Amino acid sequence: MQLLAATRTSPLALWQTREIEALLQRVDPTIELTPVLVDTPGDLNTDVPLSQIGGKGVFVKNVEAMILDGRADIAVHSGKDMPAQLAEGLIIAAVPERGDARDCLVGAALADVPTGGSIATGSPRRRAQLKMLRPDLVVPELRGNIGTRLKKSAGFDAIVMATTALVRLEMEERIAEILEPDVMLPQVAQGSLAVECVGWLTPLVELLAQIEHPPSRLRFDAERAFLDELGGDCELPAGAYAELDGEQIFLRGVLASPDGSTMGQEHRRGTDADEVGRGVARALLDRFPRAPVPVGDRPGAV
Repeated sequence: MQLLAATRTSPLALWQTREIEALLQRVDPTIELTPVLVDTPGDLNTDVPLSQIGGKGVFVKNVEAMILDGRADIAVHSGKDMPAQLAEGLIIAAVPERGDARDCLVGAALADVPTGGSIATGSPRRRAQLKMLRPDLVVPELRGNIGTRLKKSAGFDAIVMATTALVRLEMEERIAEILEPDVMLPQVAQGSLAVECVGWLTPLVELLAQIEHPPSRLRFDAERAFLDELGGDCELPAGAYAELDGEQIFLRGVLASPDGSTMGQEHRRGTDADEVGRGVARALLDRFPRAPVPVGDRPGAV
């Protein structure tokens, strides 16, 4: 069986598609995924801050279009890239076992960055949390795919990246320090993969459901409920991290003012992913009733 899989063109995106193919081949060894490569505005405008390109979904909409017009059967995404609301008719049919959700530093550990040093990132979520940890830091803008950012890292004391991206590309040796969630809460669904398809293709939906990892899906759903309650395409510096404790979901969320001058954290525990995620978001929104216009924690800013 051959399936067409819409995907971005980066090495990490292609790894993700190969990983989904390998999982599906455990279900049916005859399955082959043929990548359908898609360039997105976020990939094509790497010299422009993501806050100037568009809202949440800048790395997703062109990929979704391939499914909607029949040029692909499925789409393979990084979970963190996805807006809370999908294009009409599409569903997330599978969330496989989650990878490492944590952020990391490349170049130097946080304690080794000198006073007034520079840690670069394209993510306002990371920028705000860094400034809370170390107000002395300079946090320049850094964009591009994994390879581009690693090449540019020599120009700074350190850069922030997603741990799972480096692990999946076998670049773990570049990690100077992994930032635990107690230090920096990750982006919503960071480390997750999401397989999207049209919801009315029942045989395909049933096939993809066989590579679902239920514990990862619970965490994914709780974090995305948090995002949806913030506004769906909310661009405030925000992050969330869900863990499972038996049948309980424990979710921590962070929300900062756009300039990073004010930050709040909340947590909730419960058995309903949607209620837990939305409860944390509502509690944080109560702290920011008149938040300034957001500058954005754009998808892909890992």
